[in-house]
Amino acid sequence: MTTLPTRPLGTTGMDITTVGFGSWAVSGSGWRFAWGATDDAESVAAIRHAVESGVNWIDTAAVYGLGHSEELVGRAVAGLPEADRPLVFTKAGLVWDPEDPEASPRRIMKPASVRREVEDSLRRLGLETIDLYQVHYPDTGEALEYAGGGFGAVSPNATPLEEYWQVMADLKAEGKVRAIGLSNHAPDLLDRAEKVAHVDAVQPPFSAINRSAAEEIAWAHAHGAGVIVYSPLQSGLLTGAFTAERAANLPADDWRSGHADFTTGLAANLALADALRPVAERHGATVAEVAIAWTLAWPGITGAIVGARRPAQVDGWINAGSLALTPADLDEIATAITTTGAGAGPARP
Repeated sequence: MTTLPTRPLGTTGMDITTVGFGSWAVSGSGWRFAWGATDDAESVAAIRHAVESGVNWIDTAAVYGLGHSEELVGRAVAGLPEADRPLVFTKAGLVWDPEDPEASPRRIMKPASVRREVEDSLRRLGLETIDLYQVHYPDTGEALEYAGGGFGAVSPNATPLEEYWQVMADLKAEGKVRAIGLSNHAPDLLDRAEKVAHVDAVQPPFSAINRSAAEEIAWAHAHGAGVIVYSPLQSGLLTGAFTAERAANLPADDWRSGHADFTTGLAANLALADALRPVAERHGATVAEVAIAWTLAWPGITGAIVGARRPAQVDGWINAGSLALTPADLDEIATAITTTGAGAGPARP
């Protein structure tokens, strides 16, 4: 097994590699936010290849594939010696209707629902304890895209944050989980949670295209919380292998086919990916590794979640954590971000 760089995940006592395996893209089709059809055998092989290559943590969620992603992770880690088993992180709070799998999942963190979810996740993963258990989104009691007053607006059906965060703290005290985190929660919500129990980790989206979580990352840095960012490659756009033709031919059951990043914003996003090529060439690295290393250069970020559907894709990003971008590299990338107009937010750490 290769030794990859590690960083401490806040105050949890867990040291994690700077890149981790994300299992959203291997979750299979037949649900609202699928990436199209996948091959389960290849998916399991990709996870195992990442672990064999030195990755020591896997990030998943109950909703990915409506439980299927967790089952695949469970298959991939089953039988591994305890010393070789990666840390497993998962998420709760997006509840689906098994009678209507294509419907949007609902953001529900009622205490009884959370307790059902943790037991279901433990069973699917084949574990006795989840290493990091995260709230996927703030509870609204409504569908994921609910916008009754704006994205994330509070509905009368919402469970108060203080109530659901206390349940998460209780699960940690009971030994069901080792650490607890919040994904997609803004700083004001993080402040409220910290008054109930320490936020061990946060998980926001963050990439050279989507830089909107800079404040959440700064909050975590100031409060001793770990930060694992998702979508550092912006769902494939910053791999260096994505093209306009590929975007136009995404299957209907791939959620990216209708997203603005892959339609109206596509040209700017691909231009930014192209602008990373000179930096990659200077370092003998891939465009993907440069894009991931850019996120890891931000103060406070512990690790980045990166997906792969096949073992060979892992090889395209596995060395990102070992790539140290220079101040000149960061300046060049900041100029490219500004010039292309991709995304919004600060362009440099």
